[in-house]
Amino acid sequence: MRFKRLALLLIAASALSWACNGLTQAANTLEISDGLPTAEGGEPSAAQADFPPAPIQNDEGGPVTITGEVVYTNPFFTAGVAQPLVILEDQAGFIDRDEGFIMPPESQTLGQITSDFYTSPFTYSIALPIEPQGTLRDVDNDGESDTGLMVFAVAYWTNAFGDPFLEQRDLGGGGWSTAYASTRVSEDAATENEVIGGKLLVYAVDDRQGFPTSFGEDGLLFTGDDPVVALPQGYTVVDLDTDPFTFDRSREPVIDLIEPEDSALVDFSGLSYTDAFDGMVEMMSKKYAFTELKNIDWDALNDQYRPRFVDADVMGDSRAYQLALRDFLWEIPDGHIDFTFTDEMNSEFVTEAGSGLGMAIRDVDDGRVLVNYLVEGGPAAQAGIKLGAEIVELNGQPIDEVVDATRPWSGPFSTAHIRRLQQLRYSIRFPIGTEVEVTFQNPGGASQTVTLTAVPETESLNISSFYAGETGYELPIEYEILPKGYGYVKVYSFFDNELLTIQLWERMIQTMNDYSVSGLIVDMRQNGGGNGFLADQMAAYFFDEVLEVGNTGYYDESLDDFYFDTRTVGYFYPPAPDLRYGGGVAVIVGPACASACEFFSYDMTIEDRAAIVGFYPSAGLGGSVEVFNMPDGITVRYTIGRAVDADGNIHIEGRGVVPTVRVPFTEEALFSEGDLELDAAIAALGSR
Repeated sequence: MRFKRLALLLIAASALSWACNGLTQAANTLEISDGLPTAEGGEPSAAQADFPPAPIQNDEGGPVTITGEVVYTNPFFTAGVAQPLVILEDQAGFIDRDEGFIMPPESQTLGQITSDFYTSPFTYSIALPIEPQGTLRDVDNDGESDTGLMVFAVAYWTNAFGDPFLEQRDLGGGGWSTAYASTRVSEDAATENEVIGGKLLVYAVDDRQGFPTSFGEDGLLFTGDDPVVALPQGYTVVDLDTDPFTFDRSREPVIDLIEPEDSALVDFSGLSYTDAFDGMVEMMSKKYAFTELKNIDWDALNDQYRPRFVDADVMGDSRAYQLALRDFLWEIPDGHIDFTFTDEMNSEFVTEAGSGLGMAIRDVDDGRVLVNYLVEGGPAAQAGIKLGAEIVELNGQPIDEVVDATRPWSGPFSTAHIRRLQQLRYSIRFPIGTEVEVTFQNPGGASQTVTLTAVPETESLNISSFYAGETGYELPIEYEILPKGYGYVKVYSFFDNELLTIQLWERMIQTMNDYSVSGLIVDMRQNGGGNGFLADQMAAYFFDEVLEVGNTGYYDESLDDFYFDTRTVGYFYPPAPDLRYGGGVAVIVGPACASACEFFSYDMTIEDRAAIVGFYPSAGLGGSVEVFNMPDGITVRYTIGRAVDADGNIHIEGRGVVPTVRVPFTEEALFSEGDLELDAAIAALGSR
């Protein structure tokens, strides 16, 4: 099904058109007799003879070409898209209320995108086939078996898997579009995804087929209480936003695609600081996914921070507003929470954390905090601090207390282990010129105390980044065969060009199979996430059957609560057998494995498919996100999707994917020139 919410767990799909001939569908087993379609094995149907003809507007013989535009405000709309398409979408899935309906390839008519896709709005054009090959459905609900009609929506998709046609994986499992289509659907739980407006394109094989003129008393389309009229042969555009419906036979109708309210960008940027804060709190208090899990008291946060926004308004002080916003967001312990840095925030960062002592520190399993990096010629090195020195105190305070009290600029965090690692990084960052008394003990030496002065240097901060060593030029998938004969693949992102990502992934799988590689190591240690559906389907290459992987709930206004639609349960959809890998698998995780990366890694724990290896669990970011605009050019990101496993349990948020093979983080590991996690993954493959 096409999900309506675009986020880092974005789901989209696409297809290429098919030039079609013939009127019949194998699924309907129609025959031709005396020029009239007949029901299966029967006489020509006369059921429609009693239907009044549809009142037609602009009768020019029916559409030949459809044009329109697609407006999008959601910033994730173009993320990872390589093959954006606008197609005729067979609506048999909606008519049948079949969420698993897969549009037949022959029904998929491809349009042309006629302007820059990356600039909203973009335009499209579809040249209609003379005889489309959609799925015939009898929608007059008169109890008779009739030839039926082909019903289409116009919809945006993107293709990533297999050939250019939409398949089950491209369709997110099947169904019908609920976003960026010519139809508009309900967002209420009781009628979730029911078509409630917009436009349909209908093709009648003759002039004897009935179609509804309204939603009827039940407010639902294609149900027994719908009044019906007979449509003329050929194409007709049906406008569902009028009562009764309007039937248009223009030669070149314009049909724009609709961005749903839940997918559109929420924009508070034109409001005062206080009004924007009020709007933000009202929205987040409802839609934030983990209020109960995190024990967030929105009323208390409102009382604490609103006065700062009011003061910023009164003073016209953008800096005060931005600091208030930063501090408010840092109160929410969720690693998905983020905001854009303005020049003012960059300046604040430089002031507060842009200077250091010329060293980086880490703690090890035995509780010691050790110096693991020294800037050549920096304050720490000049004062005689050596690599491996234990830091005991800063300014007379035990180092653990200092670390625990540190509020990192990289916050907030979903898990304690990520917070601790980032606190270690920032606990030795100070405003320039700050004098810091450091008590330390060099390896084999006695305790001593020196005074260091913070200098402008970011080298020690950058070297301790979770993403240290990345160049930014990496492909999303890079792989090799290790000297021991095992395969090794590093997945850098699920947010890159999705078509390229799948092509590289399948080539990697083919290489492993061609060379009969018995074990594969999947390195996820520097993967910040992206498209969660893509991540799930890449994990499916290691399985032989469709498996449930979980679901995601969202706030529903009609319920005033979170709602898990049973029709949006996530599944693996394994590829063709020759693209599956059956050897042993070890997945290496770490603090920089976040969001979609964690969904892939969790998927590999299903049926104990892989060993999960690492010093630490993953980041613990277990949901999908959306963004909104605030004043002064700031965009805020927060979590709206509550992801759960197949049993309905929150499984990633706040805990991450925990290694089944935990590698001790000792002093040896801290200073090893090798890769102990990789060594452990190789050993794990040998034992599976």
